Amino acid sequence: MQSNEALIGEVRKIIEAKTGWGVSDDWTNQDFVALSEKIQEQTGVAISHVTLKRIWGKVKYDSLPNTHTLNTLVQFVGYKSWRDFKLQHGSTETHEEIIPAEKPLNGHAVQASPRKISPFVVKALTIAASIIAVIVIIQFIFARQRENVNPSDYAFSSKKVVTEGVPNSVVFDYDATKAPLDSSIIFQQSWDTTYRTKVSKNQHQHTNIYYYPDYYEAKLLVGHKIVKEHNVLITSGGWLPLVVQKPVPAYFKKEDAMVDGKFSLSIDKIKSRNIHLGNDPLITVYSHVRDFGEIYSDDFVFETYLKNDFSEGTAICQKTIVYLLCEGTAIGIPLCIKGCVSDIDLLFTDFFISGKQKNLSAFGVDFSKYVKIRIESKNGKAKIFVDDALAYEVTDHIKKAKIIGFDYVFYGTGSVDYVKMSSPKMNYDEEF
Repeated sequence: MQSNEALIGEVRKIIEAKTGWGVSDDWTNQDFVALSEKIQEQTGVAISHVTLKRIWGKVKYDSLPNTHTLNTLVQFVGYKSWRDFKLQHGSTETHEEIIPAEKPLNGHAVQASPRKISPFVVKALTIAASIIAVIVIIQFIFARQRENVNPSDYAFSSKKVVTEGVPNSVVFDYDATKAPLDSSIIFQQSWDTTYRTKVSKNQHQHTNIYYYPDYYEAKLLVGHKIVKEHNVLITSGGWLPLVVQKPVPAYFKKEDAMVDGKFSLSIDKIKSRNIHLGNDPLITVYSHVRDFGEIYSDDFVFETYLKNDFSEGTAICQKTIVYLLCEGTAIGIPLCIKGCVSDIDLLFTDFFISGKQKNLSAFGVDFSKYVKIRIESKNGKAKIFVDDALAYEVTDHIKKAKIIGFDYVFYGTGSVDYVKMSSPKMNYDEEF
């Protein structure tokens, strides 16, 4: 029988194949965040990206994952439970079952013949073995490619078409002529590995359009190995209200949301753009992304006053997230009505916690009035206050990263009264 460690290794390989992101050697922290989101979306169970990194050996961890975590991982790839997975993958015995000798018949022992497996099963096993052999060969080829790839042989740079605002097209210049195979060149527009495009080694330009303001880490990959990265800051051109839609969000002017000294996009204003309030949740975002100067996630104070103004249909929970966008990561402070706290997550750079696994009831609020959020981050620790009461204290996994903007994400829509942010070297105060 295979050991539990070997079986967990098999699960990792299956998940790597399912995601299509390539071998996990090149996965970043954001890849594990994205995998955590995919697992929760499909199974309804949250596994933090930190736990996933432990399972993949990115973080030192001496004990095996618990059964609940293992059940969730194998359910993500189509199995009923960890026990079901073990039964189907754990045995390494032969395919013949030897029947013991029958009882004596008329004084003579009769030895039964081995029970043979059916030709159908033999054929199925042969096909499976062939598929496994092909996969092994492909993995071997890619492994050899990774060994032979030298990042210094490649070039990667970019320039924005417009200085500020969205949508914004970016022209990427690259040189991948020394790549071993033309089909192995991949462009990735950000940390999200689902946004990948194959490009030709014989071309030298690729363009990409960005619809949301943010800090993006574009990547050039060869054989699933990242050879070059280039950072792209897509600014918002001031405060930008928008409604999330696919493929293009609905943009509004700043003036559309300036109401009585508050930033607030009304439902009537949204409906005036023929935006349908159907079964899909309405998501409104107030974004402000730019270079704020010397302010970092490990040493700052942030304060804001906000309210969710919509509680109909699928937005009954009034879920709201205040994001402080950083270079390569983010801080996400969740709010919702008290009855929905199981469905929220707290993110603070590399620290992540799910309401499915921990009590985040302090972030359950009454949105009939404005709610005050305050963050104090200093010396690798952060305190988060909701209406002046300590809601959570982060004591580890705070990554130092430059803060480059805000995203107020309302399921429905909402209002922001003020935003204040300061550090030893800068001060930002927005009263609208």
